[in-house]
Amino acid sequence: MAEPAQPERLHQERIFLTYPDQPGRRIGVRVELADAPEVPSGGATRPFVVLVHGFKGFMDWGFFPHLSRRLAAAGFVVVSMNTSGSGVGEDPMAMDDEDAFFNDSYSRQLEDMARVRTFARSLPGVDPEREVLFGHSRGGGMAVISAAEEAPAALVTWAAIGDADRFDEAMKARWREDGYLPVPNARTGQVHRMGLAGLEDFEQNVDRFNIAAAASRLQAPLLAIHGLEDGTVAYDAAVMLSERAQRGEALLIEGADHGLGASHPLESPESIQTLEVAVDSTLTFALQHTRRG
Repeated sequence: MAEPAQPERLHQERIFLTYPDQPGRRIGVRVELADAPEVPSGGATRPFVVLVHGFKGFMDWGFFPHLSRRLAAAGFVVVSMNTSGSGVGEDPMAMDDEDAFFNDSYSRQLEDMARVRTFARSLPGVDPEREVLFGHSRGGGMAVISAAEEAPAALVTWAAIGDADRFDEAMKARWREDGYLPVPNARTGQVHRMGLAGLEDFEQNVDRFNIAAAASRLQAPLLAIHGLEDGTVAYDAAVMLSERAQRGEALLIEGADHGLGASHPLESPESIQTLEVAVDSTLTFALQHTRRG
């Protein structure tokens, strides 16, 4: 395993990106960077990573803070995000913005990602051409689409969905009839609601949300990491994505589940072997494709 750099300090800043024409809609963002002794070659500017969470996830869930710290220590500027429909508001650890969750859609998620990626490129000291896009679960599927529409230097997915059509016809019929779909949250005991706009958005943009087709259009190299014991998204998705991509590779980790061994809250991440394999592989791939010269 790669030895993580030991920075003197890690710097974090949290902000919200807003939509002036849509009051109340905002994206939570955290920027993290280190006074790292080992900054990747290429002068004063640094490569950067944009981290995208999955369904019912958020940037402080489980492995994300650990992954962010490791990337920052390796010399990356790390931009983590809570999508505007994540349900996370002022409290970064609580999904208590039910209106935002209700109004979410794939189009909104992709719009949020595009806005955060543009924001990240504008940060002082960032090299806009050395971008790594990362997504977990649903965020991984959306990252594939986002990368196909605007290529980063590299793309990494963990446990990514390979099909955006996640609901059967009976569920969709009930969704239409009730005007919303109940979404139980086993971790918190909450029952969130997805509004009809999410279903209508999918049905109106089926071609855009074809993740497999997007993978075949990727210009960036792809590393698709997946746990062989994933009970939420079958590891076949990573195999498919890597085979569709022109420069794709899959890493299937024995004994790893949907969170690659992580849960929430996460304690002693370094002791979780499956997670460390995923983190180290991500670091190696990200550094390989953002070096200059």
